[in-house]
Amino acid sequence: MATNMNKVKSTNDLELKDRLVAVNRVTKVTKGGRTFSFSAIVVVGNEDGIVGWGLGKAGEVTAAISKGTEAAKKNLIKVPVLNGTIPHEQLAKFRGAQVYIQPASPGTGVKAGGAMRAVLESVGVTDVLAKSKGSSNPHNLVKATIEALGELRDAYTVAQNRGVSLDKVFNG
Repeated sequence: MATNMNKVKSTNDLELKDRLVAVNRVTKVTKGGRTFSFSAIVVVGNEDGIVGWGLGKAGEVTAAISKGTEAAKKNLIKVPVLNGTIPHEQLAKFRGAQVYIQPASPGTGVKAGGAMRAVLESVGVTDVLAKSKGSSNPHNLVKATIEALGELRDAYTVAQNRGVSLDKVFNG
């Protein structure tokens, strides 16, 4: 995981919207027959720079989704979003999934597929180009996308960390 991720401490004052990414039916075979259970991966975000993911497992789909939503609310990060896009391009990998996200000009839209789209829309990005390579497993794609977003830094943060002015970040 990235070391400079900005964890969000409190969820009380946030209006979080949840998005269901994937539901998986799991079968356990016992001597009494087959037992079915469900796992659901859920992404929550306030569409203003805060996003998190969670995994819920239960005997029913609705219970798995609610457990996933609660887990996602405990796992939030802050992402810099500038004018509906991200500050710079970023590459990230989680297990077999590799993702590449790149800023786009206004009006482009969210050019991303499946699990990546849910994460990017939840964080509030409206214009971005994204590509996934390797595994298309939604669990790993969500984790890789969150890791890529967590590694993003805006110019103001970079200037503050370096102890220089904002102009020097771009010109120096």
